[in-house]
Amino acid sequence: MPSAEVIAAGLRSGDRRALARVMSWIEAGDYRADQAIEALSPKGSTSYFVGITGAPGAGKSTLTSQLIATMRRAEQSVAVLAIDPSSPLSGGAILGDRIRMAEHVHDPGVYIRSMATRGELGGLAEGVPAGLRVLEAFGFDWLIVETVGVGQVQVDVAEQADSTLVVINPGWGDDVQASKAGILEIADIFVVNKADRPGVDDTVLELSAALQLATPHAWKTPIVKCVGHTGQGVDALWQALLDHRGHMTAGGGYDQRRRERRLRNLTSAVHGLAVRNAQQRFHSGDFADIIDATASGAMDPMAAAHQILGVEAPVR
Repeated sequence: MPSAEVIAAGLRSGDRRALARVMSWIEAGDYRADQAIEALSPKGSTSYFVGITGAPGAGKSTLTSQLIATMRRAEQSVAVLAIDPSSPLSGGAILGDRIRMAEHVHDPGVYIRSMATRGELGGLAEGVPAGLRVLEAFGFDWLIVETVGVGQVQVDVAEQADSTLVVINPGWGDDVQASKAGILEIADIFVVNKADRPGVDDTVLELSAALQLATPHAWKTPIVKCVGHTGQGVDALWQALLDHRGHMTAGGGYDQRRRERRLRNLTSAVHGLAVRNAQQRFHSGDFADIIDATASGAMDPMAAAHQILGVEAPVR
């Protein structure tokens, strides 16, 4: 079994087997993933992160496949993390999204990985930040995260993306007002997919009206009409994405979002390590008396937690 340092070296040299290995480690929660990522020397990144989100059935995967094809025609490499629902039996990803992008599997400039939510809320999986770090180190030009179908308050993808695309369908306009506190506010680009269906123009008008009532920003959120299964409108979507990237880079928003993302990922990493440490201590057998006392009601759970973690209660 190769060491984490060997895997990190493989990532830097473009070894796809090393990439697959460390991504599997990330999903399994293997400590070697942390070691491999730590062994990746920091460098200036040229990868650009795109989040694609929307309700179940909005056509995100088909649209993503078309966007991949457009990026490849522009001679850009692209990696996709497709967040899929978890199997209720195995906990693994149900590979619906990946199947819909199967035409790109043999393209050496494309990498597609499904990742199971494993009960995580917000449309993402716990391993997404680490997965993106690895794909960034591998050197892909574009990194796409396609969320599992989400509702109006499940907007975690915006915290990992430089540009966030929100995909909706004709008829969604009735829900615009209710969505202001969530999806409406995170969109850098709105995509009205399945635009060959009735009601598309009404949806665009209602969405435009809602955007006019939102808090003004320097970037005016465009609304792009697409038909995912034919590719209609995808060139316009690609141009809107390039325009937003240019806006972010020129205005300083790109660096600010990256700084905020790194700090959020730091908080997440601390939380994850603390949870794993607590679980190891809990199941070590060294605290059986404390656990039994808590189970019997003789000890308060918070007091027990302080003792298991070796943390003193704060003095007020």
